[in-house]
Amino acid sequence: MPQPLAERMRPKTLDTYVGQQHLVGQGAVLRNMIESGNISSFILWGPPGVGKTTLARIIANQLERPFYTLSAVTSGVKDVREVIEKAAGSRFFDSKPAILFIDEIHRFNKAQQDSLLGAVENGTVTLIGATTENPSFEVITPLLSRCQVYVLKPLDVADLDTLLNRAITEDRELKQRDIRIEEKENLFRFSGGDARKLLNILELMSQAEADDKPVIINNKTVTERLQENPLAYDKEGEMHYDIISAFIKSIRGSDPDAAIYWLARMVEGGEDPKFIARRLLISASEDIGLANPNAALLANACFDAVNKIGWPESRIILAETTVYLASSPKSNSAYLAIDTALETVRKTGNLPVPLHLRNAPTKLMKELHYGEEYKYAHAYEGNFVQQEYLPQELKDARLWIPQENPAEKKLLEGLKKRWGDRY
Repeated sequence: MPQPLAERMRPKTLDTYVGQQHLVGQGAVLRNMIESGNISSFILWGPPGVGKTTLARIIANQLERPFYTLSAVTSGVKDVREVIEKAAGSRFFDSKPAILFIDEIHRFNKAQQDSLLGAVENGTVTLIGATTENPSFEVITPLLSRCQVYVLKPLDVADLDTLLNRAITEDRELKQRDIRIEEKENLFRFSGGDARKLLNILELMSQAEADDKPVIINNKTVTERLQENPLAYDKEGEMHYDIISAFIKSIRGSDPDAAIYWLARMVEGGEDPKFIARRLLISASEDIGLANPNAALLANACFDAVNKIGWPESRIILAETTVYLASSPKSNSAYLAIDTALETVRKTGNLPVPLHLRNAPTKLMKELHYGEEYKYAHAYEGNFVQQEYLPQELKDARLWIPQENPAEKKLLEGLKKRWGDRY
């Protein structure tokens, strides 16, 4: 059986690797490590089809290290220990450690991750993990503390265009075909920044025509071919991101019926319940926020419960939280406030902390008047006293703007009583 196009086109060197120039471009961190011959354990975090596995293989080849690979979907603790024993047995004197690549490391449970710790810590193996999920949620803290995390980005249009041209001109099978590119927009749109998906679509287009006929690629033909070959719900693919987007936007738009529908699509598709619960927790803070602070508490309880029980019971907890969040009043004032504050920091730099707010644990600091004029709020009536808490350059700046909902109106009334015209 012939290799799929995506496998035939897998790059073998950094110079043929497409994308992720922030990591592998000239002078970038991973290229520097590879060229020095000394790499430490790290985790590659990014969406599907952006080159995580390929990059790991290139590193092992370029450094001429033994390379072992495990899939977290099919491997258990026993498999991990066997690979570590092989890696230890193949190492002689001061030779560099083998590279152990673990795909979908976020699917390893705590016991499986624990079994890696000793080998990573003592240098028996150099671990390269690949994950589509945030490692801070899915990787245990002791292991995460021993690994640098590098973020890979979806491929942009220029990267996809490079891959397309390379496949047509260099692949042993496609270069024998008459492939006519008339339009690329839908080809790139359906690829969604995923190199594997782009090459799969291109292969589908070529296989749909007889060998002696031209392969016409334009927006219409791409759409038609994909409709003729509908993809089932794919937890790793474009529909995965489209459906979670529709789910969150339905919650934001206060439509519980639509939100429950998209939740059902994910449940029926076998989506990871923890993935859904994390998005609900983010939505509770980003979209509901101060209009109903209880939303974040419920979403956090949902996340904890889902982590304990899994499918199928988690569907009930997720449904309860989804309906509650979709039905709640909405506010993004805290979300806007932190973004405004971050932009202010970037524009103004490291402004000095006012002297009266500085800590004064030493005699010298006290002599320099640190904390000298600070007013302790609890020493005043109502546990409040007016004083400036911002740097002088930002005196009276407004960063949080309350929105029109009962909860924030109540907060605003209290602030006006304390601060007067400032709010």
